[in-house]
Amino acid sequence: MSDQLHRRNFLTRFAAAIGAVFALPAVSAANRLKKGYLSALQAEKVILKKTPMGFQWDTLDPFLFCVHHEDDFPKGNEQMGPASSHFKGRNLGDDFIIKDGFRMYHGKVVPGFPGHPHRGFETITIVRKGIVDHADSMGAAGRYGNGDVQWMTAGKGVQHSEMFPLINQDKDNPMELFQIWLNLPKRNKMVEPHFKMLWNEKIPKHFHKDANNRKTLVEVIAGKLGKEKAAAPPPDSWAADPNHEVAVWNIIMDANAEWKLPKTQVGINRMLYFYEGADITINGEKVEGYYSIEVKPNIELILKNGNKTAGILMLQGKPIGEQVIQYGPFVMNTKEEIKQAFDDYHRTQFGGWPWRKYDQVHDRTKGRFAKHADGKIELPGK
Repeated sequence: MSDQLHRRNFLTRFAAAIGAVFALPAVSAANRLKKGYLSALQAEKVILKKTPMGFQWDTLDPFLFCVHHEDDFPKGNEQMGPASSHFKGRNLGDDFIIKDGFRMYHGKVVPGFPGHPHRGFETITIVRKGIVDHADSMGAAGRYGNGDVQWMTAGKGVQHSEMFPLINQDKDNPMELFQIWLNLPKRNKMVEPHFKMLWNEKIPKHFHKDANNRKTLVEVIAGKLGKEKAAAPPPDSWAADPNHEVAVWNIIMDANAEWKLPKTQVGINRMLYFYEGADITINGEKVEGYYSIEVKPNIELILKNGNKTAGILMLQGKPIGEQVIQYGPFVMNTKEEIKQAFDDYHRTQFGGWPWRKYDQVHDRTKGRFAKHADGKIELPGK
């Protein structure tokens, strides 16, 4: 979804603030003994930074950025787009202002992102609600949604489209998804493109009940949590090496639920994105809804939710630690490599576009599927 990149600055990264030790209020010795474990956790400030979130969220190395799409799309017409009555006042082809509850993005008939190129990184698309139609320059295609995840390695270069067909003609078509950009190290920036489907039915899910029988669900999209281990990422991903501690978890907490987020190693970047809910406390410190929270990685965190269901996306990983030069849809290490990317794209079109339309959508009646570049068809649950 690179066509909006002129609106964003991916190069600005802020150094994490150093946590300060603070004194706890004086309490009796008996209370200190009773609450000793929690007091020990609270003795060191674990939240390094809190930032209100907008459409695009700041991330830490090895991640490049994350975007939260949330649109209340209406009923679909015969072309699986909104009725033309919704188009008045929109800048079609570049429509990022919410009107009537939704955006058209770069779509002119169907909302979404028609064919566009990428090089040098990966996209992880987590669809919580709605449907995405994928097509790419390798001849691969897919339809996924309602809990599915697509993980695509752009590598040396690929064109792809991501359209949001309004399948339902008799009811609204709500859409919510996260798209995450994960960087590739220099040695892997020119690998062959690849995409992998993580179907909702097969994504490991960690369930926890607290002392009051309130539930927390963790969808383990990347990494490992307890006995739950995510499927292997694409082979050339930074996440493919378990030593890099890459984790992508979606945490859903009941109202007033409590859950302990396990610690990881020093030197790992860990960010929490509190995208749904009223408020939470993290080791006693309150955080309002729709804030990102950078936390110390090597301290266990006690998450206590407020009085509404909470959704928290966690992105974690060992930093790649290389220079990042980003221009438009390309993420490389040097300006010369960026220029080469543009030259290569103008010369080869990264394989061209084998589809009838750049805003390719699949038949309305087609279910979820993936067709890979080698022609192999993959269906969810099989």
